[in-house]
Amino acid sequence: MRKTCLNTVYELAKKDKKILFVGSDLGPGVLNEFKKNMPERFFMEGVSEQSIIGLSAGLAMEGFKPYVNTIATFITRRCFEQLAIDLCLHNLPVKLIGNGGGLVYAPLGPTHQAIEDISILRVLPNMTIIAPCDSIEMKKLVKETSKHKGPVYIRLARGGDKIVTASSERVKLGKGNLKIKPDKHLFITTGVMTQLAIEASKKLNKDKNINCGVIHLGTVKPLDKDILLKWIPKVKKIVTVEENVLLGGFGSSILEFINDNFPEQSKKISRIGLKDNFIEKYGNQDLLFKDNNLTVKNLIKEILK
Repeated sequence: MRKTCLNTVYELAKKDKKILFVGSDLGPGVLNEFKKNMPERFFMEGVSEQSIIGLSAGLAMEGFKPYVNTIATFITRRCFEQLAIDLCLHNLPVKLIGNGGGLVYAPLGPTHQAIEDISILRVLPNMTIIAPCDSIEMKKLVKETSKHKGPVYIRLARGGDKIVTASSERVKLGKGNLKIKPDKHLFITTGVMTQLAIEASKKLNKDKNINCGVIHLGTVKPLDKDILLKWIPKVKKIVTVEENVLLGGFGSSILEFINDNFPEQSKKISRIGLKDNFIEKYGNQDLLFKDNNLTVKNLIKEILK
């Protein structure tokens, strides 16, 4: 997914001379073709995350469209004030590419696990947040970001993720997709959790004869109000799933939406996500998924409850 994202930025830059790439302490092989063919628009600034946000803000004020890339924890919580004051306050067209959203950097521990990036960024005015479910959606959404006038946070998964987006599927910034039509039960998900929800839905249909729908929101902020207004009143049980802490995260945004639009229906929603603590264990991402109940088995259990 990361490779697809960066290659898409390169393709966009070949067509738009205002697009720049700004990296922070990334590997020497990142976007070699970009560096070779457009060196005047390629910047690798070392360990200076807060500074590159200010740098990118200045470039945006001069009419450029910077795409800034580094590890998700560093580009979000380390740079929070710069994101708020330099980018969001001025509503500048700087695109933030966060490597390793969620538990991707499982072997490196809590310093590198971006488990609250959705929570802390969705409170910032003018900030758009996207969390694609696979490389196909990633490519389509990144192309959309080049036309967006304000700041965007692009949450990257680990790469090599299962493809669940059809090449013909309509993907637009700010719009969700109905992956599986619901009967009485519905998963509302984002990012790679959509893959788990689709698998859980298929097992529920096969083993329990339950038609559980799946709505994927590749754009976390702003929410697609149309798809939510259409389907929330039609189902009896909703489970949100996210690779983020539950406090203030994706599921919280769905709860807020229901409270604002269907307050009498708030009891039919439950949330699956990470608890309010740092991840203590080390390993790979799949092991941490299992340890934190981000599994197909747990999704099924929540629907059956």
